[in-house]
Amino acid sequence: MGGSFEEFVSTGSDRLLGFALLLTGDRGHAEDLLQDVLERMYVRWRRIDDPHAYARTALARKVTDRWRARARRPREVVFEDHHDDPVADGAAERAERSRVVEALRNLPPRQRAVIVLRYFEDWSEEQIADQLDVSRGTVKSQASKGLAALRQRMDESNEGVGARWTKG
Repeated sequence: MGGSFEEFVSTGSDRLLGFALLLTGDRGHAEDLLQDVLERMYVRWRRIDDPHAYARTALARKVTDRWRARARRPREVVFEDHHDDPVADGAAERAERSRVVEALRNLPPRQRAVIVLRYFEDWSEEQIADQLDVSRGTVKSQASKGLAALRQRMDESNEGVGARWTKG
């Protein structure tokens, strides 16, 4: 063994710190790592045959343990300025959709069917006319009346999104 723990620390800690720094890449982590290893060595000092080999092996294993532990725990999130920015939660979109659905419920059944098939399902006027067994002109007039009623109801709800329901 040869020598006391204090002598080992005073003569070898700089070199071990350099080794730890190479392992971690960060001086603070290297100092913490070396401190942990030296604490464990102090307790076992009488049983250690080659302190330098023991310390290098313990440092390498401790770094590996730290990597494994870091991989098992959730990653830390660094709070920066952008974390204070509001995040869209979709509430506005859901509220708008709810207003549209409510406005659609208030339309007469044929107008509602034409609006849904034309603007939500993207059917052609011919497809709608065939499906509802009406003329293409009826589809056009029902769409026009339905859109006008939707715009009015949406404007009444003071949201002004009626312009979104015109097909351009």
